[in-house]
Amino acid sequence: MAADYAACSCSPFASPGFGLLTFIKVFFRRLLIKLWSSRSTVGAPWWTYWSAGITNTIGPAMGIEALKYISYPAQVLAKSSKMIPVMLMGTLVYGIKYTFPEYLCTFLVAGGVSTFALLKTSSKTISKLAHPNAPLGYGLCFLNLAFDGFTNATQDSISTRYPKTSAWDIMLGMNLWGTIYNMIYMFGWPNGTGYHAIEFCRQHPEASWDILLYCLCGAVGQNFIFLTISRFGSLANTTITTTRKFVSIVVSSMLSGNPLSSKQWGCVVMVFSGLSYQIYLKWRKLQKLQRKRKTT
Repeated sequence: MAADYAACSCSPFASPGFGLLTFIKVFFRRLLIKLWSSRSTVGAPWWTYWSAGITNTIGPAMGIEALKYISYPAQVLAKSSKMIPVMLMGTLVYGIKYTFPEYLCTFLVAGGVSTFALLKTSSKTISKLAHPNAPLGYGLCFLNLAFDGFTNATQDSISTRYPKTSAWDIMLGMNLWGTIYNMIYMFGWPNGTGYHAIEFCRQHPEASWDILLYCLCGAVGQNFIFLTISRFGSLANTTITTTRKFVSIVVSSMLSGNPLSSKQWGCVVMVFSGLSYQIYLKWRKLQKLQRKRKTT
């Protein structure tokens, strides 16, 4: 869908108009939270989410911008290495010690992503990019991961300080600040990008339905993520998202004209071997905790 409209400079699928997509998505998310969440809790104050709201707003925009410079499979693979900045931050800042299997998982993921980035991308894939520039594209992905890491750390801190805070409370607070920031960014000055996005929708009415459908799917999907975590645990959610990433790479390579070389497929296998091993370690740790609870 983005390819159909991205050529227009005022397109909301171009990076300047990304705020329109985010604004509509957070609107739908807030609406669905009110409809789906019947449990009222006394959670964290709404103002505690302001800093995480900034990084949660900027981070996805950088991920979209990266698609101008690297292919979609490359972006998915790079964003699969989220554990690397988390472990670095934990070791350097908080002094957390990790086990050898955890370092092995990180080595597999980091090695796979690094090798994938160094290998030559096919000319057919490069021809589909707006401005091929691998260092810039991977740099934007790294910043996206860094902002995501800060967002997750802040959410964990809020949950620790306010134990009665539910997943729905966090989702509502994040989307509230996301709405505020995007409104300021789009309409805070006379020549804001929001006005260009509205003008684009006037010129292309058929794009409005695509935008609404895209944002509605994103909002509904976000609710299922929180439902999965709350009912089946984070391990099940990690397994699902990891599988989804692998399927995304396969589908993009086969159906969207982003062919990968045999060496690049080897890197994909390397990365997802590390992720699968990480899931196994989490499962084994969870089994040990359950056994301890049964014995006590």
